[in-house]
Parts: sequence; structure tokens; C-alpha cells
Amino acid sequence: MFVYEKKLQYPINIKNPNLKLAKIIASQYGGPNGELGASLRYLSQRFAMPYEELKAAFTDIGNEELSHLEMVGTIIYQLTKGVSVEEVEKCGFADYFVDHTTGVYPQSAGGTPFTAAMIASSGDVIADLSENLAAEQKARLVYDNILRFADDADVRDPIRFLRERELVHYQRFGECLRIAQDRLNCKNFYAINPSFDKK
Repeated sequence: MFVYEKKLQYPINIKNPNLKLAKIIASQYGGPNGELGASLRYLSQRFAMPYEELKAAFTDIGNEELSHLEMVGTIIYQLTKGVSVEEVEKCGFADYFVDHTTGVYPQSAGGTPFTAAMIASSGDVIADLSENLAAEQKARLVYDNILRFADDADVRDPIRFLRERELVHYQRFGECLRIAQDRLNCKNFYAINPSFDKK
């Protein structure tokens, strides 16, 4: 069950359009390390989680990633709102504009559309948690890179907030990994798995 609160997790009020920045930030909407992939990854992986508290954590984080997707989409929309065709052409945004005008579309900064191949859901607790730890660090890195290009405080503030949440998610997945390893170690599941020793 999801409950939608009709407000952004962090306020966004961008006054100055910036097409170059919008094109870069698009990667956190639908790029390989973006919020769309993160939300789908965690909400898909939760079904195979054998421990209820891990399933709950995956649901919570996946749900929060959907709110981050909404924030990134809002940033992109506000950065492109009201731009002229001349600005589009001048800023190298024409290739995007031709297909989507200023609609928000899930793709990387390089223009590669989102695909489900960008996410992982293995059904294995340790593999999925390891994937998620790496995914959160890759998302943090993309936000770091965005901050290198963004000099507008109206953009930097919500991007910093999103970056901080990646660190929190990384910590939560680390806690989940410790819980899973403790439970699996008591069965010695990964060190010696008897089902693989049968001839």
C-alpha cells in the first residue's frame, strides 16, 4: 500500500531556466544510476526478501526513490519551462526537443532511453544487497558530478538533499546486509551450502 502525499519531499523553486543543466540532470531521472531504476530495483527485489524487516526496508527505500524521481522531474521541468526555440538551438537541446519538446522523458544525459536492463533483481539476498550498496554510491557520484556543473542555488539545494539521501540509503542497505549475513551465517549458507555438495 502506497500513500501519496501531494507535496515534494524537498521544495523546488527554480527561477532561471538552464537547458544545459536540464540535459545533465536528466541522467538522474532515467539514466543508468537514476531514480527510476532505483525505485524499480528495490520495489522488485523486495518480493524475494526472506526477512520481513528487509522487505520493509526495500519497500520504504523504493517508495522514497519514487519521491526522488518526482523531485528530479520537477527540477528538469522547471529548468526547461518557457524556453524559446532559439535558446533550445543555442544550448544544444534540439535533439531532445525534437522528440519531447520540454516534456520530462527517462533517458541518460547522453540520450540513451531508460531500459529495465539497467536494474538488477537476482532473488539472492546477498547479491541484491551488494548491488544496492553499489547503486547508491553510483547515484551519489552522479549527484556529485551534477554539483560540479550547477552554480544556481535553486538547483544545488535540492540536488544536495538528494545526494544526502543516497548516503542514508547506503547506510540502511549496509544494516540490511549485516542482518542478512547474521541470519545466513547461523546456517553457514554461503560458506558451505550442502545442496551444492550432493553428487
